[in-house]
Amino acid sequence: FQTIDRDGVGQLMRMCVQKGRKVRRDLEIGICGEHGGDPASIAFCHEIGLNYVSCSPFRVPVARLAAAHAKLRQDAHRAKVH
Repeated sequence: FQTIDRDGVGQLMRMCVQKGRKVRRDLEIGICGEHGGDPASIAFCHEIGLNYVSCSPFRVPVARLAAAHAKLRQDAHRAKVH
């Protein structure tokens, strides 16, 4: 797969983040590899609270833009809720 499957692997990732942070609140969690450069996967990683993504150097510009978009979407959503 090129984008993280939110319903399969994604649910396992979400569970691991929740359980890991339950034991150690300051646990640093990230993802490495080509998924770290995929915009949809980056958005998902942001949603579940990963601290970082790592990807191939040629994917870094797209990854940075995707991370910024994910943060802006989160901020806009929080503004609507509050």
